[in-house]
Amino acid sequence: MKNYKFETIQIHAGQEKPDPATDARAVPIYATTSYVFKDSAQAAGRFGLTEGGNIYTRLMTPTPSVFEERIAALEGGAGALATASGSAAITYAVQNIARAGDHIVSSVNLYGGTYNLFANTLRDQGLDVTFVDPSDPQNFEAAIRDNTKLVYAETLGNPNSDVIDLEAIAAVAHRHGIPLIVDNTFATPINCRPFEFGCDIVTHSTTKYMEGHASTIGGAIVDSGKFDWEQNDKFPGLTTPDESYHGLTYTKDFGEAAYITKATAQLMRDLGSIPAANNAWLLNLGLETLHLRMPRHCENAKKVAEYLKNNEKITWVKCAMLDDDSQHEIAMKYMPNGTCGVVSFGIKGGREAATVFMDSLKLAAIVTHVADARTCCLHPASTTHRQLTDKELEECGVTPDLLRFSCGIEDADDIIEDIQQALDKI
Repeated sequence: MKNYKFETIQIHAGQEKPDPATDARAVPIYATTSYVFKDSAQAAGRFGLTEGGNIYTRLMTPTPSVFEERIAALEGGAGALATASGSAAITYAVQNIARAGDHIVSSVNLYGGTYNLFANTLRDQGLDVTFVDPSDPQNFEAAIRDNTKLVYAETLGNPNSDVIDLEAIAAVAHRHGIPLIVDNTFATPINCRPFEFGCDIVTHSTTKYMEGHASTIGGAIVDSGKFDWEQNDKFPGLTTPDESYHGLTYTKDFGEAAYITKATAQLMRDLGSIPAANNAWLLNLGLETLHLRMPRHCENAKKVAEYLKNNEKITWVKCAMLDDDSQHEIAMKYMPNGTCGVVSFGIKGGREAATVFMDSLKLAAIVTHVADARTCCLHPASTTHRQLTDKELEECGVTPDLLRFSCGIEDADDIIEDIQQALDKI
């Protein structure tokens, strides 16, 4: 597929030829738990990772495999692992190289679920986390310790769509011999390909723009295959023998696929957050139109942001696509075609006014979701970031008046009209 353009790869990667069993044009849904081996030697070879092929659905299955190949091709990675949710993808991405007693450095402006994962769940499992303001890459440098195993950030922060300096942060991580993992959910590979700027691992909540229709949840880890895991002794899980596979060593036996192979063979084997075949089918279907939908999301978001910044009831607007946004220049460096469909803004009157506004919307829906074909709105401080303390909310930039407005692919005039009639109620 290397000779094809991006849009073509998006549709055909992972299924360059019809299904070999049925000649089906569309990706089939393989609803099976298990696979028949031609003989005992083949079974032993697959379980021993000396022979490729399907073993058991908890490890791999054909329908998600197509999605894995497709998203790896779109991101320009060496391989991918599909998971049952974006949260599972982030968890596995970290646990694959960090264990109890280790330390990670993360940007503070995260999706609330990820912040809680780092601040509480992984910390309870013995992993120490330091949160930093990502606006200055030196903040990451200052927080790195001898036992730091990775740096983590979001290409566009959730919910404020903050832009980070990918190249600079990647350079900081690499000076210390550790990888940069970034969540590319909001931007998608349509608008940003982090590997081109030095990032090493990418995660996605494929529930969002990739699926695009609020029909199913999913996640993915994509490995660039470029990080040198053997440059130091920080990653013994990859560079020393794995006794659960009779002493194979991932870096020696799988080369650039070492990281993603370990994530599949160990974490998916033992924890089993595999996407269902039907969910993977929906993700494959949604992914085929991603390049058509993302420009419309961005176009609508920019029009909404321009309208909001001129409205007297709005105190501030955050959208890096606006020419006068403080992050416009860096956004255009990494995402010249647009950022995403999310606009964050504050309403005069704070939380009370925000509540009236949301309850008055007619076209836009109040849902625990973002980034699908239909416009939606949410108050993060009372929903997605509710677990955070007031101090943590402040550090994350989640103010009481903040509304996260996700522009769908409807007509922009209709979206703006809905906003206006809701603002008239305040």
